[in-house]
Amino acid sequence: MVITTITSREFNQQASEAKRAANKGPVFITDRGRPAHVLMSFEEYQRLTKQRRNIADALAMPGLADIEFDPPRANIEIQPADLS
Repeated sequence: MVITTITSREFNQQASEAKRAANKGPVFITDRGRPAHVLMSFEEYQRLTKQRRNIADALAMPGLADIEFDPPRANIEIQPADLS
Protein backbone atom coordinates (compact mmCIF):
# COMPACT_ATOMS: atom_id res chain seq x y z
CA MET A 1 0.00 0.00 0.00
CA VAL A 2 1.31 3.42 -0.98
CA ILE A 3 0.34 6.45 1.10
CA THR A 4 0.33 9.76 -0.76
CA THR A 5 0.13 13.22 0.78
CA ILE A 6 -0.89 16.28 -1.25
CA THR A 7 -1.97 19.80 -0.44
CA SER A 8 -5.50 21.07 -1.04
CA ARG A 9 -4.16 23.26 -3.83
CA GLU A 10 -2.47 20.28 -5.52
CA PHE A 11 -5.69 18.29 -5.16
CA ASN A 12 -7.70 21.07 -6.82
CA GLN A 13 -5.22 21.29 -9.69
CA GLN A 14 -4.49 17.56 -10.09
CA ALA A 15 -7.65 15.66 -9.18
CA SER A 16 -6.98 12.99 -11.83
CA GLU A 17 -3.55 12.18 -10.37
CA ALA A 18 -5.04 12.04 -6.87
CA LYS A 19 -7.70 9.57 -8.01
CA ARG A 20 -5.06 7.38 -9.64
CA ALA A 21 -2.97 7.49 -6.46
CA ALA A 22 -6.04 6.47 -4.42
CA ASN A 23 -6.14 3.20 -6.37
CA LYS A 24 -2.73 2.36 -4.85
CA GLY A 25 -3.50 3.50 -1.30
CA PRO A 26 -4.92 6.36 0.75
CA VAL A 27 -4.30 9.95 -0.30
CA PHE A 28 -4.00 12.43 2.58
CA ILE A 29 -5.09 15.93 1.60
CA THR A 30 -3.66 18.64 3.82
CA ASP A 31 -4.87 22.12 4.69
CA ARG A 32 -2.07 24.40 5.91
CA GLY A 33 0.18 21.43 6.54
CA ARG A 34 -2.31 19.40 8.58
CA PRO A 35 -4.18 16.31 7.33
CA ALA A 36 -7.79 17.32 6.65
CA HIS A 37 -9.23 14.67 4.31
CA VAL A 38 -8.51 11.19 3.03
CA LEU A 39 -9.26 10.04 -0.50
CA MET A 40 -9.54 6.30 -1.14
CA SER A 41 -11.05 3.98 -3.71
CA PHE A 42 -14.66 2.96 -3.22
CA GLU A 43 -13.59 -0.69 -2.96
CA GLU A 44 -11.24 0.16 -0.09
CA TYR A 45 -14.00 2.16 1.61
CA GLN A 46 -16.38 -0.81 1.33
CA ARG A 47 -13.72 -3.15 2.69
CA LEU A 48 -13.12 -0.91 5.69
CA THR A 49 -16.79 -0.34 6.50
CA LYS A 50 -18.33 -3.75 5.90
CA GLN A 51 -19.22 -5.89 8.87
CA ARG A 52 -17.30 -9.11 9.18
CA ARG A 53 -19.85 -11.91 9.15
CA ASN A 54 -17.75 -15.03 9.59
CA ILE A 55 -14.45 -16.27 10.96
CA ALA A 56 -12.95 -16.71 7.48
CA ASP A 57 -13.41 -12.97 6.76
CA ALA A 58 -11.90 -12.06 10.12
CA LEU A 59 -8.88 -14.32 9.54
CA ALA A 60 -8.34 -12.80 6.08
CA MET A 61 -7.98 -9.26 7.43
CA PRO A 62 -4.75 -7.44 6.59
CA GLY A 63 -2.08 -7.41 9.27
CA LEU A 64 -3.21 -10.67 10.83
CA ALA A 65 0.24 -12.19 10.30
CA ASP A 66 1.68 -9.52 12.61
CA ILE A 67 -0.48 -10.64 15.56
CA GLU A 68 1.07 -13.23 17.85
CA PHE A 69 -1.54 -15.75 18.92
CA ASP A 70 -0.66 -19.16 20.32
CA PRO A 71 -3.67 -20.50 22.25
CA PRO A 72 -3.23 -23.51 24.55
CA ARG A 73 -4.30 -26.83 23.06
CA ALA A 74 -7.60 -28.10 24.45
CA ASN A 75 -7.74 -31.66 25.78
CA ILE A 76 -11.23 -32.95 25.15
CA GLU A 77 -11.96 -36.44 26.40
CA ILE A 78 -14.78 -38.48 24.97
CA GLN A 79 -17.22 -39.80 27.56
CA PRO A 80 -20.01 -42.26 26.96
CA ALA A 81 -23.50 -40.76 26.95
CA ASP A 82 -25.74 -41.54 29.89
CA LEU A 83 -29.07 -42.52 28.31
CA SER A 84 -30.77 -43.73 31.51
